[in-house]
Amino acid sequence: MNSIRVRIGVLAATLLAGLSAPTTGATAAESAAAPTVEEQRLDKTVPQEILRRSGFEAATTEFARDLTAAHSYAQARRVVVREGSALWRRAVDRAQGRGPAGGDLSRDDDRPLYWARLSMTRDVRTWEPEFGLSGAQRAALLDTLERTSRGQTDLRHPHGEGMRRILVTGFDPFTLDRDIRISNPSGATALALDGTVIETAKGPARVETAVFPVRWQDFAEGTVERTLRPYLKKADLFTTVSQGRVGRFDIERTNGAWRGGFPDNENVSRTETVPVADPASQPQWTTTTLPYREIVAANTGRFPVYDNTSVTEIPAGGTESVVRADGPTPGSTARAGGGGNYLSNEIAYRATLLRDRLGLHDVLPGGHVHTPVLQFGAGNTDPATGSVTDPEFVRNRLDIIAQVRTILKVAADSPVTS
Repeated sequence: MNSIRVRIGVLAATLLAGLSAPTTGATAAESAAAPTVEEQRLDKTVPQEILRRSGFEAATTEFARDLTAAHSYAQARRVVVREGSALWRRAVDRAQGRGPAGGDLSRDDDRPLYWARLSMTRDVRTWEPEFGLSGAQRAALLDTLERTSRGQTDLRHPHGEGMRRILVTGFDPFTLDRDIRISNPSGATALALDGTVIETAKGPARVETAVFPVRWQDFAEGTVERTLRPYLKKADLFTTVSQGRVGRFDIERTNGAWRGGFPDNENVSRTETVPVADPASQPQWTTTTLPYREIVAANTGRFPVYDNTSVTEIPAGGTESVVRADGPTPGSTARAGGGGNYLSNEIAYRATLLRDRLGLHDVLPGGHVHTPVLQFGAGNTDPATGSVTDPEFVRNRLDIIAQVRTILKVAADSPVTS
């Protein structure tokens, strides 16, 4: 979702104060639930190999042991806060070369965090303690585990004089039923950059990151706004990042208020207007304020970078969707932004809408960057017979991470685009 600076005491106190859930008297058996679609994939060979080869298997085993040993909701909550935060720190430390590698997978790999988190959420979801755990309490534990293990509670923008602040978000792996070996370079980028400092022409800039799920429901429940709202007014630059097209970066000029229905990681589809607070004032389109001209013109790395201005719209008074290469027309209805109509478009839409509603459109550079698709090497493209990693796969991911960092430097050096 970087130098690690979580202070467990402060974090725990904050979370514990906000997450106390009333006991309803429901029995543990009544509250327990079956694993989700995402969690059910854990038992496949590839996730187990990734956990074992990264050393994250030990973290999941420790979490299961400590959770089982909890004799009250308060104890369970402390375990979840501690271990969720530790999982994020462990993933960031590993990505940035601190401490033992913890296995023979490349340090920059985002997949151990994803699969370890799912192992932990499955433990919480299916746990049947002897004390009464209500449905509300279980939901609060799951929410805490999700937020702490994604870096969402770990955003720490510095207040030191001269230090600028950059906020970056990434995503979990997705399309796992197509190829369960999938890694998401945006998530890997979040781990590699969290807490790092970029030297810019305007002074040093510290990067803070978080990772988001590939689930429609979480977005409908406001996870993006809840995480970003406290920090956007403190940031000097933000960008949401996701995996996009093969062989290229895209700076997405326009984001649309439409969900196109592609299945998420729970195999759930949603085809509807993006659900946000105060829908009466909801625009059909939002725009980037990233300095796209400067980014496209710069030599940021191996992959070409494009200013993507295309959208799909229903023109005012029309009934059929049309693709436009040069952005939306006045009064049109969104059917896809430049980045499509999946959750990458939605996080860009939500983040830029939040920017605008906070009155920051003209002063805060922000928008969406699509990375190239992370590809395996030749001879390792068959999900049924291929290995979980190879040298070209690692090289591609490292090159993408490095290029995102350079894009951030260019953006931080440039004026806001209005």
